[in-house]
Amino acid sequence: MKPTSTPGTHPDNPKLRNVRIEIGQDARNYVTGEQRVTMVPLTIRRKQNRKVMTPPPGEQSVLGTGGEDIAMIRTLGKAFYWQKLLDEGKYATIRNLSMSMKVEHGWVAEVLRMTTLAPDVIEAVLNGQQPRHLNLQTLRGRYDPLPRDWQEQRKLFGFSI
Repeated sequence: MKPTSTPGTHPDNPKLRNVRIEIGQDARNYVTGEQRVTMVPLTIRRKQNRKVMTPPPGEQSVLGTGGEDIAMIRTLGKAFYWQKLLDEGKYATIRNLSMSMKVEHGWVAEVLRMTTLAPDVIEAVLNGQQPRHLNLQTLRGRYDPLPRDWQEQRKLFGFSI
């Protein structure tokens, strides 16, 4: 069963007029009296001081985007700022930069790797259009370096080629 989307309308609250509810294969329908009730399994969790509804593990949203990831956007900003400082010669090495910023050397190296991401991947992150599974933890936890080839990066992170 393919997920369907039903637009919601709420006469009293204009903010709720464009609510979309994704109904997947685990949804359960039943009728009580004159009301039809649809139970949709989901998880509500906090993300950057707001509540976000996520599908159960294994379910993919119709849109499949992770939304705006403030932590990842800030870290991308740091990465390019730190790279600029290195390029301008303000710091000779990553170790000097990390000591000056009072940050662990390994963290600086991990953050700087983000500057090698494909431009369209970076743009997708900035616009909140990256795949759900692409987040800061995905990039940080890598033991192998990011592929230099941008096509390989797109394939690795689930972008359409």
